[in-house]
Amino acid sequence: MRGSPFKTASLLAAALLAATAVTACGSDEGGPGPDGKIHVSVWAWYPEFKGVVDAFNASHDDIQVDWTNVGTGPDQYAKLKTAFTAGKGAPDVAQVEFQQIPTFVILDALADMGEHGANEDEGLYAEWAWSQATDGDRVYAIPVDGGPMALMYRKDLFEQNGIPVPRTWDEYRSAAERIKEVDPNGHIASFGSDGGWINGLMWQAGCRPYGYSRAKARDEVRISLTSPECVKVVEFHGDLVSRGLMAKDPFFTADATAALDSGKYWTWAAAGWTPGYVAGSLKNTAGKWAVAPMPQWDPGADEQGDWGGSTFAVTKQARDAEAATTVARELFGKSEAAWDIGLNKAFLYPLVKDVAASAEFTGKAYDFFAGQKVNEIFVPVSDKLGEFQYTPFQDFVFGDLNDRSAEAMAGTRPWSEVLPETEKNVVAYAEKQGFRVTR
Repeated sequence: MRGSPFKTASLLAAALLAATAVTACGSDEGGPGPDGKIHVSVWAWYPEFKGVVDAFNASHDDIQVDWTNVGTGPDQYAKLKTAFTAGKGAPDVAQVEFQQIPTFVILDALADMGEHGANEDEGLYAEWAWSQATDGDRVYAIPVDGGPMALMYRKDLFEQNGIPVPRTWDEYRSAAERIKEVDPNGHIASFGSDGGWINGLMWQAGCRPYGYSRAKARDEVRISLTSPECVKVVEFHGDLVSRGLMAKDPFFTADATAALDSGKYWTWAAAGWTPGYVAGSLKNTAGKWAVAPMPQWDPGADEQGDWGGSTFAVTKQARDAEAATTVARELFGKSEAAWDIGLNKAFLYPLVKDVAASAEFTGKAYDFFAGQKVNEIFVPVSDKLGEFQYTPFQDFVFGDLNDRSAEAMAGTRPWSEVLPETEKNVVAYAEKQGFRVTR
């Protein structure tokens, strides 16, 4: 998801100012409200979240959640950054996507929940997710949902035309060529020019383009977008776009939905939250889709990627950090009531290992996929995901990557220049903010 860069003359200088502000505001002790209970404010945009809040409040006599939806993704982040800079106005707990955690960490805006027992939860969550939510021994966020990637495809069209489901990216290219032969108006997929999606594809290719750990070096960041593993992903898909084998429509638009539902697109490298999205959006092709593992770059390999995911973080403006940590840990966590809503109404992919491995989740048959138990594909992906890091300015990275990809799709920039130009711009931005950049 693309966000808006936090524009300051120096990110490091801003972080120091923000640290003073949030610490001063967060020093006020919270106490019980008129009802004798501690009230914890939460900002989040999860679907069907009211039921999750109601379940928490019904099961806790001492703490109550006061929930507000101030907007999704970038809209909420803009409000958070304003509140952090002002030193007031932030919630006690906020939903934060994984790629945004380093941004708020360097602003000294997030509390260390490890001080209130959150380290005990490490074994509950997928290892890759816990790694992204923590830094050293500090726990900055509690994982909730993720987006392990797999290939959604039109099973009926592949079978009718005798095209094998691709197991490698070379086979994917061959399938794209065959699709164009049998249907000149068809495409194997669309290149959505979505930074998070491209990031997931690079992750699956073994690309690790970023590195940042405040615990190791607050002002040092690694940028390596032009590694061979990254370049092959963009140039491969760019070749398909240039040859007319892959469409250029952005994701999540009316046109993209219509294309998925009409046979214009035959596949989508999608995420663990996709089953719920497509089941609610595609009406004409229900029962005609299936899910397969992602194509691999090398035959027999088993490399995986993730697209999306979010957490709960406690801000340093929290009036009662201990109570706020309890909320962050227990809104979902082990709550059966919350996960019943999360799985069956909100269609989240759970990062709690026991929930993901449960028969209820892995054995769930989806009518949209003709009864296929698609989570049997997604769960092993999450289990095998390796460590992946983000920068403290990931919204800028994704934004520039989107823009350079859009230029390539428009024919104003060669695909071979997309990542070098993005890297150049990101390095310049990082250095302007006061970071030392390594490759």
